[in-house]
Amino acid sequence: MSATFTEITPEEFRKFAKNSPYQSFMQTPEIAELRKKDGWTAHFLALKDENEIKAATLLLEKPTFLKKSTFLAPGGPLLDFEDKKLTKTFLEGLKSYAKSHNGYTLQISPYYELVERGRDGEKVEGGFDHRSALKTLETLNFKPTAKTTQPKYLFVMDLNGRTEEELLADQKRNTRNHVRKAEKMGVKVRELKREELKILKSITESTSKRRGFTDRPLEYYEQMHDLFAPRDEVKFLVAEADKTPLSAAMFMLTGNEIVYLFSGSDEKYMKDYNAQYLIQWHIIKYAAKNGFKRYNFYGIHALPTEDRPDGIYDFKKGFDTKYGHVVELIGTFETPLNTPVYNLHEFLSKLKGHH
Repeated sequence: MSATFTEITPEEFRKFAKNSPYQSFMQTPEIAELRKKDGWTAHFLALKDENEIKAATLLLEKPTFLKKSTFLAPGGPLLDFEDKKLTKTFLEGLKSYAKSHNGYTLQISPYYELVERGRDGEKVEGGFDHRSALKTLETLNFKPTAKTTQPKYLFVMDLNGRTEEELLADQKRNTRNHVRKAEKMGVKVRELKREELKILKSITESTSKRRGFTDRPLEYYEQMHDLFAPRDEVKFLVAEADKTPLSAAMFMLTGNEIVYLFSGSDEKYMKDYNAQYLIQWHIIKYAAKNGFKRYNFYGIHALPTEDRPDGIYDFKKGFDTKYGHVVELIGTFETPLNTPVYNLHEFLSKLKGHH
């Protein structure tokens, strides 16, 4: 392979990503724009063989320590990690590129599945197994890290061309009852306009306080709207009864899948209205009707076990008893590019952690 590692334009990257089985909304020119507002610089990089792109990534750069830079590929790179030669050539190119741009650390979070898992997180017999990719990463000095926002486990439903009736029939009875109850209570789901995003914000804010997670500022939702809505790649939904917002959520529409990213519900109405169920049902129907291949409920905390039940996972699992399954991603990895600086940074971070 007489391949060359090179910078490409955002549009070239978009075209390649669009046809990659590993694409995600994190690997888009829009996310590059969003991150620029926080002081990151975006690079679009590819490995070309006779002008054809074989692998590519959006790489973000920011000076974070001693005027040296952190490099991140969120949801990337887009390549088949089973292909050892390609992986090696591309990641070595990526390392030397980041190093030559004053980098001291490089982190990757590929949207790449590790082993095939079923509905309850069990390994599928005879399913795919990409664990050899971990060995390849190890030989390239990439180590697993927990410093990441990308979930390791997701719950996903394959839509498989099912009709609305079939999708409803494949829900857990309990879930179906909640959906029907919300409809009976007169709950309606509609899309939020940009100027209404504060409705979503007020709901996610109270939910985050209740459940102890960090909420995004209103500006984030507005920026995501401005970047992705013109391409019809984001949706903000609200479920209401008599004009009272009960539940709201944000979804990303990328390639073949819709990803459920953020949501919240007004606690006062949760038990009586079950609006959070209706929002999910609304977007699942939309996905099926518009030819999406899968609906991605996104993160679950960990692989579910008997002794550690997971309410979020149970909620998501209820929507598909037939083709819903756990996705285990390969994980997030980092490699030092400037060892002394990297080690000093790690040492100081640990010290800070102990105080």
